[in-house]
Amino acid sequence: MIADRKSRACLGAFAGAHGVKGEAKLKTFTEAPENIAAYGPVESEDGARSFTLTFVRVLKPDLALISAPEIKSREDAESLKGIRLYVDREKLPSPDEDEFYLDDLIGLHAINESGNAMGVVSAVYNFGAGDLIELKDIPGINGVRLVEFTKENVPMVNMECGEITVMKTAIELGDGDQNGAANEACDDARDEKDT
Repeated sequence: MIADRKSRACLGAFAGAHGVKGEAKLKTFTEAPENIAAYGPVESEDGARSFTLTFVRVLKPDLALISAPEIKSREDAESLKGIRLYVDREKLPSPDEDEFYLDDLIGLHAINESGNAMGVVSAVYNFGAGDLIELKDIPGINGVRLVEFTKENVPMVNMECGEITVMKTAIELGDGDQNGAANEACDDARDEKDT
């Protein structure tokens, strides 16, 4: 049985093979890329696979090269692309005051700068260009909207009150291209995960 989502944290996702000996690229969601291997064995989202990661080196910001005894070949490493890796939350250090884990944003109520309801955070994504929050149940808007998680778009996170402030301009539909492209990327990622 898989642990409750709130009891685990996502540390990263496999991003493909590197070389011919089974080393893999890993998109890291940790503060420092080398921390991807700092909390013991990690497991896939469904809990079906476990990996004992060894950090090799940083390839570029937020992209680490790792090895694991469970990955025996380049083909093994390539087949893992897109699989997210989780660890029990109790293994992570407690966040400092005014800090939080991105997973903690899920379920928070969004308000705009005037204090009006702007929906609920339903997911947090990172497709490689920065963190995005997904808002659902936005008054007057069908479907979901993705918002870049920047200080400009989300100036306040109040974990104590269970709220985040999202600027109205962050979800307004201008020509539709920016939000449409982000939402298409989200749909593609869900489709890929389901296959």
